[in-house]
Amino acid sequence: MKPGVDISAECEFSGTDGARVQETQGKLLDDLTASKLARTFKALSDPTRVRILSALSQRELCVHELAASLEMSQSAISHQLHTLRDMRLVRFRKEGRHVYYALDDEHIEVLFQCGLDHVEHE
Repeated sequence: MKPGVDISAECEFSGTDGARVQETQGKLLDDLTASKLARTFKALSDPTRVRILSALSQRELCVHELAASLEMSQSAISHQLHTLRDMRLVRFRKEGRHVYYALDDEHIEVLFQCGLDHVEHE
């Protein structure tokens, strides 16, 4: 037994059930979808971006309001918002000279809340 390995996670049977393997393979994500999902989770791997999503889960905010709320520079917030926009996690609208940001859709709210529920679960 390897040190630090949880023995309960190892399978004692070395054979495979072909039907189970085939069924699993049939339901696997394709490479493109898996890559897109991995990039989404990578975008969520930055604490500042997560905090921005936290703020936007409460209400639509402009860059100035986000910067003040997170006590960061507008430049730093804008940089992170660019990544979040590219990943379609946030959307924006312009009103005069102001640019307001919000979560892109309800899926992002659910994703954020599920992740938060998971880390807060004991």
